[in-house]
Amino acid sequence: MYKQVMVVRADLGMSRGKIAAQVAHASIQAWKNARDVARKGWEKEGSKKVVLKVNSETELMDVYQGARNLKLAAALIKDAGMTEVPPGTATCVAIGPAPEATIDEVTGRLSLLE
Repeated sequence: MYKQVMVVRADLGMSRGKIAAQVAHASIQAWKNARDVARKGWEKEGSKKVVLKVNSETELMDVYQGARNLKLAAALIKDAGMTEVPPGTATCVAIGPAPEATIDEVTGRLSLLE
């Protein structure tokens, strides 16, 4: 089973709309970075997506590095700074699509974004 996970920084106080935009950017970029077999498997299974949260840039970078260490498709989004956060602010990471169990090695301890 495949999934894609997006991890958002909760400490930035972004609006729901801003979060949605950041998650969308991350999802598309990680999908582009994924292997063809993972993309096709994920799409065939219904394109499961999960949005989780972290509370700091350090935690976000740890998640991103963990994904890269496992050779997972990943995307780190840094905002252009035109609305709610300063330019270059790391806001979101997407991982996958990839096998659920492998992604869970990196994100299994994180909480859902509410």
